[in-house]
Amino acid sequence: MRFLIVRTEIRAAADTDIAAAWAGGGRLRDETTTPEPRRQVVHAEDRDAALLLARALACVGAVRAGRHRVKVLPLEEADPGHPYRWDGG
Repeated sequence: MRFLIVRTEIRAAADTDIAAAWAGGGRLRDETTTPEPRRQVVHAEDRDAALLLARALACVGAVRAGRHRVKVLPLEEADPGHPYRWDGG
Protein backbone atom coordinates (compact mmCIF):
# COMPACT_ATOMS: atom_id res chain seq x y z
CA MET A 1 0.00 0.00 0.00
CA ARG A 2 1.23 3.50 -0.77
CA PHE A 3 1.35 6.33 1.77
CA LEU A 4 1.31 10.10 1.62
CA ILE A 5 3.38 11.98 4.19
CA VAL A 6 2.31 15.60 4.61
CA ARG A 7 3.76 18.45 6.67
CA THR A 8 1.05 21.05 7.30
CA GLU A 9 0.69 24.32 9.13
CA ILE A 10 -1.39 24.17 12.29
CA ARG A 11 -4.33 26.56 12.15
CA ALA A 12 -4.84 28.60 15.28
CA ALA A 13 -8.26 28.36 16.87
CA ALA A 14 -9.90 31.08 18.94
CA ASP A 15 -10.99 30.24 22.47
CA THR A 16 -14.62 30.94 21.55
CA ASP A 17 -14.43 28.41 18.68
CA ILE A 18 -12.99 25.79 21.02
CA ALA A 19 -15.72 26.42 23.60
CA ALA A 20 -18.46 26.26 20.97
CA ALA A 21 -17.16 22.98 19.53
CA TRP A 22 -16.83 21.50 23.02
CA ALA A 23 -20.32 22.59 24.11
CA GLY A 24 -22.02 21.52 20.89
CA GLY A 25 -20.21 18.20 20.55
CA GLY A 26 -19.03 19.19 17.08
CA ARG A 27 -15.62 19.23 15.48
CA LEU A 28 -13.27 22.15 15.71
CA ARG A 29 -11.50 21.21 12.48
CA ASP A 30 -12.82 19.15 9.58
CA GLU A 31 -10.01 18.15 7.21
CA THR A 32 -12.46 17.00 4.53
CA THR A 33 -13.92 20.49 4.04
CA THR A 34 -11.05 22.82 5.03
CA PRO A 35 -7.69 21.04 5.12
CA GLU A 36 -4.70 22.65 6.76
CA PRO A 37 -2.28 24.40 4.36
CA ARG A 38 0.38 21.97 3.10
CA ARG A 39 4.05 22.85 3.38
CA GLN A 40 5.61 19.61 2.09
CA VAL A 41 4.32 16.37 0.54
CA VAL A 42 6.23 13.08 0.11
CA HIS A 43 5.11 9.65 -1.17
CA ALA A 44 6.23 6.26 0.18
CA GLU A 45 5.64 2.76 -1.16
CA ASP A 46 5.33 0.97 2.19
CA ARG A 47 4.59 1.67 5.86
CA ASP A 48 8.18 1.41 7.11
CA ALA A 49 9.38 3.93 4.53
CA ALA A 50 6.47 6.24 5.37
CA LEU A 51 7.27 6.18 9.08
CA LEU A 52 10.97 6.79 8.40
CA LEU A 53 10.12 9.82 6.25
CA ALA A 54 7.65 11.07 8.88
CA ARG A 55 10.35 10.86 11.57
CA ALA A 56 12.69 12.85 9.35
CA LEU A 57 10.06 15.53 8.75
CA ALA A 58 9.32 15.63 12.48
CA CYS A 59 12.88 16.93 13.03
CA VAL A 60 12.07 20.17 11.19
CA GLY A 61 12.21 23.12 13.58
CA ALA A 62 8.65 24.28 12.86
CA VAL A 63 7.29 20.82 13.76
CA ARG A 64 9.31 20.68 16.95
CA ALA A 65 8.13 24.20 17.85
CA GLY A 66 4.47 23.20 17.35
CA ARG A 67 3.75 25.39 14.31
CA HIS A 68 3.55 22.46 11.84
CA ARG A 69 2.45 18.84 12.11
CA VAL A 70 3.31 15.67 10.17
CA LYS A 71 0.56 13.34 8.95
CA VAL A 72 0.90 9.85 7.43
CA LEU A 73 -2.08 9.01 5.22
CA PRO A 74 -2.72 5.64 3.54
CA LEU A 75 -3.60 5.82 -0.15
CA GLU A 76 -5.88 3.38 -1.91
CA GLU A 77 -8.62 3.46 -4.47
CA ALA A 78 -11.47 5.54 -3.07
CA ASP A 79 -14.96 4.10 -3.05
CA PRO A 80 -17.08 6.52 -5.15
CA GLY A 81 -19.85 6.36 -2.54
CA HIS A 82 -17.50 7.20 0.35
CA PRO A 83 -14.57 9.26 -0.94
CA TYR A 84 -13.17 10.06 2.55
CA ARG A 85 -13.56 6.65 4.17
CA TRP A 86 -10.73 4.24 4.85
CA ASP A 87 -11.42 0.92 6.57
CA GLY A 88 -7.81 -0.12 6.99
CA GLY A 89 -8.26 -3.35 5.05
